[in-house]
Amino acid sequence: MVKVKVNDLRAKSQAELTQVLDQYKQDLMDLKVKQVASGSDVNGAKIRDTRRNIARVLTVITQQARDEVRAQYAGKKYIPKDLRAKKTRALRRALTADELSRTTVRQQKKNALFARRQYAIKA
Repeated sequence: MVKVKVNDLRAKSQAELTQVLDQYKQDLMDLKVKQVASGSDVNGAKIRDTRRNIARVLTVITQQARDEVRAQYAGKKYIPKDLRAKKTRALRRALTADELSRTTVRQQKKNALFARRQYAIKA
C-alpha cells in the first residue's frame, strides 16, 4: 500500500472522492479476509496503511463540506457554532474592545471634573 497524497485528494471532486473511499474500503475488506484465511499477521502494515488512507479521504471530504458551508455563511451575522472559532470559554465570554471602552455617564462626569493633572518637571 502506498500512502495517498492529500494534495491529490483535494483536487478531486466529491464523486471521485467517494469512489476512492469505496475502493479503499474494498481493499481493507479484502486484506482482512486474507488475514483471517491465512491465520497470520502478514498484512498488518497494509491494513494499517489502508485504514489511514480511508481516514485521509474522509478528512478531505469533511473539510470540503465545511468549506462549502463556511462560504454560504460568509458575511452573515451569525454562523453555526461548529464553524465558529473555538478559543477558550473565558475568551469567548470576554468583553469586546467596544464594550471595554464604554463608560457610564457618572464616570464621564468624573473624568471631566477631575482630569489627570500634568506637571512640568524642571530639569
